[in-house]
Amino acid sequence: MEQIWLLLLLTTRVLPGSAQFNGYNCDANLHSRFPAERDINVYCGVQAITMKINFCTVLFSGYSEADLALNGRHGDSHCRGFINNNTFPAVVIFIINLSTLEGCGNSLVVSTVPGVSAYGNATSVQIGNISGYIDTPDPPTIISYLPGLLYKFSCSYPLEYLVNNTQLASSSAAISVRENNGTFVSTLNLLLYNDSTYNQQLIIPSIGLPLKTKVFAAVQATNLDGRWNVLMDYCYTTPSGNPNDDTRYDLFLSCDKDPQTTVIENGRSQRGRFSFEVFRFVKHKNQKMSTVFLHCVTKLCRADDCPFLMPVCGHRERRDVGRRTTLNPQSISGNAVLSAGPIITRSGKSAPPFVCSNRWFQNSLFFGL
Repeated sequence: MEQIWLLLLLTTRVLPGSAQFNGYNCDANLHSRFPAERDINVYCGVQAITMKINFCTVLFSGYSEADLALNGRHGDSHCRGFINNNTFPAVVIFIINLSTLEGCGNSLVVSTVPGVSAYGNATSVQIGNISGYIDTPDPPTIISYLPGLLYKFSCSYPLEYLVNNTQLASSSAAISVRENNGTFVSTLNLLLYNDSTYNQQLIIPSIGLPLKTKVFAAVQATNLDGRWNVLMDYCYTTPSGNPNDDTRYDLFLSCDKDPQTTVIENGRSQRGRFSFEVFRFVKHKNQKMSTVFLHCVTKLCRADDCPFLMPVCGHRERRDVGRRTTLNPQSISGNAVLSAGPIITRSGKSAPPFVCSNRWFQNSLFFGL
């Protein structure tokens, strides 16, 4: 169920504060204090999760609205909130759309709970729990006299509802490439498609994809001239949206490749393409569905130099980059990690269909302190 925590990390001194309320709808008698659990409201809506944080206690703590961000993403303006000064007290509002729930680092975890089928039989129901936090940044110093603020939130939905109303999240990454005549920035995207034509992006049915369904993936670059190509170093999967998840399965890495994975194009153009058959993670053995997230470590390389960065597999002699003395350090960009998902797969186990009653559905989706 929905859970809300507020962790206040106070180092030492209290800052004098009533003057900080100037211009905002605050009361110095009520709000000259550090935040408490009652200072955040969370609404788990049918299309979005909305958080409202008491801005007055944030001001008293020595911060502005620009200091609050989702999941530590303080450098991303899309992960910040906005002020509503037409309420009392003034609040900072954060909105997470369910169509892009993995944006700004929010976590999706699938669990199984007891439920009742449409026929009144006992069954298990898969719940998708979306969680994250809102915090203030740590100062670049050894000590601080400001308190550190951390708000945690969580909302639970039937997984069938999320799958039916959520688009596949696809991350993008900007890569800076330095040339003799300057520097340019290219944007990379990892996208999933239904078939080998790469025309229609992947659509996942509400009951999930059958195991061994073939999915086609592409890493595409924008703002890139013809001298540069896309090179996928390796691609792998995890059961969560965290690329550093301890549980991972490699699709291809150097000359090692999953038998069901086919690398279609890599290092030869401004996009890399491959296909793989979907599976389930064994850790989801007691669940009707499994979540799979795809990650690709990618770089840019000059078209003439890309072949010397590719592994040569089989019985032929492996190319050694060091043997080409003309390979310039400026012919390769840094690495970027791209992610896409969740790909929802069904285990194949048969079970009575689950239908939410309106009462349960509404009570689960709307919540506020």
